[in-house]
Formats: sequence, C-alpha cells, structure tokens
Amino acid sequence: MAEPKTNELMEKIVSLCKRRGFIFQSSEIYGGINGFWDYGPLGAELKRNVRDHWWRAQTQYREDVVGLDASIIMHPKIWEASGHTTTFSDPMVDCKTCKGRFRADQLDSTPCPVKPSKMVCECDGEKTEPRAFNLMFKTYVGPIETVDNVAFLRPETAQAIFAQFQNVNACARQKVPFGICQIGKAFRNEINPRNYTFRSREFEQMEIEFFIRPDEVVQKIAGNVATYADGMDTSAPQANWGWELWHRHWVEERLKWYESIGLGRDTLELYWQEKKELAHYAKACVDIQYKFPFGTQELEGIAARGDFDLTQHQKHSGKSMEYFDEEAKAKYVPHVIEPSAGVDRLVLALLCNAYTEDTVPDEKGKPETRVVMKFHPRIAPIKVGVFPLLKNKPDLVKKAKEVRDLLRPHMTVFYDEAGAIGRRYRRQDEAGTPFGVTIDFDTLGEKPELLDTVTLRDRDTCKQDRVKISDLVPLLLQKVR
Repeated sequence: MAEPKTNELMEKIVSLCKRRGFIFQSSEIYGGINGFWDYGPLGAELKRNVRDHWWRAQTQYREDVVGLDASIIMHPKIWEASGHTTTFSDPMVDCKTCKGRFRADQLDSTPCPVKPSKMVCECDGEKTEPRAFNLMFKTYVGPIETVDNVAFLRPETAQAIFAQFQNVNACARQKVPFGICQIGKAFRNEINPRNYTFRSREFEQMEIEFFIRPDEVVQKIAGNVATYADGMDTSAPQANWGWELWHRHWVEERLKWYESIGLGRDTLELYWQEKKELAHYAKACVDIQYKFPFGTQELEGIAARGDFDLTQHQKHSGKSMEYFDEEAKAKYVPHVIEPSAGVDRLVLALLCNAYTEDTVPDEKGKPETRVVMKFHPRIAPIKVGVFPLLKNKPDLVKKAKEVRDLLRPHMTVFYDEAGAIGRRYRRQDEAGTPFGVTIDFDTLGEKPELLDTVTLRDRDTCKQDRVKISDLVPLLLQKVR
C-alpha cells in the first residue's frame, strides 16, 4: 500500500534537511540518539535568525519587556515550588507484543478530533500497568552522587523568570504591567520522541512572562475592568485592561509576529482550550497551531496563569514576591500572561512551509522541476548568493569577490563559482536564498552603459533585473529586513 502523500512530503523535507545541511541526526556516526538533533550550517543560521528576530521584537520594539538569560540547572526547590517534581510525569505503559512504549492516556483507538496526532498502539498485545514516568532529566551538582546533590536539567525556561522577578523588578526601571523574556534550552525525557524534530528531548523555548495587575487593582485604579467584545482593537493597551484583554492582546501580537516571518494566518489555527483542559490555576490558554504535513500541532501556548507561580515561590522560598504599585498605593502579587513558543517546532514549521516544488525553464528553455525553499527573506539562512559567470575569467572572479566583500558586513553571503550558473542558482534555491547576484561581462563594461552593474535574481520568480553595484546594499537591506 502506498504511503500517504503527507508522509511522502515529510520524507522529502527530511531528505533535503540532511542534504543541504539544515538538520542532522545527533551522534549519527554511532547510530544516533533518539530525540536529539544537530543543526547544520543552514539550520544554525535559520534558527539564529528566528531567535534574533523574536528577541528584537520583544526587547527592541517594545518598551515594556526586558530580557533574562538564566542558568539551565537551578536549585531543586524551584521545581518543588512549581510542582514539577511531583506532577511533571506521564503514566507510561509498555506493549508486551510490539515492545512499544506509550503514554497511557494516548492508547485510544479513536483518533482525537482536537489533537489528531495522538499515538495509537497498532497491535492488540497485552499492556503493562501504567507506571509514573518523570519527564525531568536528573543530574548531580558536585563530584559525589548523593541524594543531597540531586539537581535537574530545567524542563522549561519560565521558572527562572519567576524566581528572578524581584531582582529584575529592582533594576529594570519597569512598572507593572511589564514583561521578562528569555530564550534558552530545556530538556524533557519524552517517552517517545516523534515527528522528526517536533517532539524532542532537548529543545529551545522562547518565553515571555508578562506581569499585570490583578483585576481588583485595575478596578480600583480605573474604576472598571474592560471586557472583550468581538472586533475590539487589542493592539493598544489601556489602563482598564484586566487579564482577559491582556491575554487577547498577546494572542494578536504573537499572530502578527508569525506573519512577519512568513507564516500567514491561513497556515495557523487557534485552539482555545476548554475549561476541563486548563491547568487548575489557568484562566485561559490558547494554542497557536501550525498545519504540519503530519497534522495540526501546537507551536505556542499563550496562557493566563493568574498569580500561581509567584505565589508558589513566595510560599516555598519565604521571600516576598509582592510588588508595590505606586498608583494603587498597594502591594500585590502580580498576575501573569505567558506566551511560550518552541524554537525547534517553529523552525520545523518554517521548513515545511517553505518547501515548494515548481516548474521553471532550464538553461536551454526546457521546463524542469526545481525544489525551492521559499523562506521569508527576514529569516532566510543566506540572504544573497554571489556568482561570477565564469570561474576561469580572473577579471570576473575579482569583481565578484569585491561585490561579496561589499555585502558581507551587512548580511550573510554565499560565494559560488563552481559549475554552470543554472546549477548554482538551483543550489541556492534549495538553500532558500532569496536573491542572487551575477557578475558578467557587462559588469566589466562590455556594454559601456552597463559598466559596474550586475544581474539581481529573485528566487521565487526567477526574474532578473539589472542593478548598479553601488545600489546593492541599500536595495537588499530593504528587502531582507
């Protein structure tokens, strides 16, 4: 029986990722290690571009969010306060026939309409009784492995933000409402990593903890707490916003950000968790989901978490997490809105979204199928390829390298002089490079009116325009930022 087309598409994407240096299996020469991945030259650039754009969007383009870079290993009592040491576990069962290992709550022969990628054991073999399986990686601090030295690799980046709330509050010259953001590694000992890099044991998160006034404080200051109505503009924060409007604000802000890197709203879905699905402390949670070839899955969760986290750390540490609000003339524990996104999941979504097969004429004018990664120029790993028309013409090569060196201080550039020019274009199409610059004999003045001009090729349309070398930097910067 033929495999579904979606599986064929994922196979093509996985193959391209290895061939072009986006993603490699970790420790591949030793047979690999499940749930861990390495990013190659193109993947590292793509991932860095995503992180950098997210960071700028939060800390540079907003006045009410500051950054933090916390350690991966923290005091184990942090995880007691957050509940991870007691509740961060999944019930696990083993199948005695197929030897598969599954979460007990995912052994369901009926596909889930909300999250259709739930695992299903395909055999009827006898299952073991469910056993608790803690998802945190355990380690030891110091040279001696004793109970007193047990620590954990963090399963999320959020708790460091809560633990450092008062330190940031004391130095950042911010007033509630304000946020703290962080990008960093997290580790979860997933029972069954799957769907390529989507569910891994080592991953990166981009999280914001945005601290807001409790609704009763908003009521005291503003005289009322605004409620949401369909069509309401949530882009400009107002003094009478409570948790509901702030939550809506961050949902919209995050959707706009995804659009800014090429994930249009037609590729995304919003899933509003039902009350029974919410964590006991949460007032609302929205999952921003992407339509992957293997199913619609979560990229980011935006949760209204109340004051649960700060209150827990206040209780367990004995240190106050209260904030003195000068306008309200009162102390309170702030509430929080948490947008939390997975970098690796997002990179995978961008790879899936970019993968395109189309038909273009070859050098002889005959139609041929090409694979092109249509990344938004803002996050493309390489912004421009530079090509001398022929590598055995020293004047062309010299000029091409001058153009390369002109562009390098401003953007990532790939210089390529090997092979037919059409083949070089195709290599950069597969890398997702949005623009190509070719130096030909007209650049050298074969046609005097074209002296010091180059051809600028567009990846998506294959259209080529003649451009002055002196105009290249401002023209390309306008296109790739």
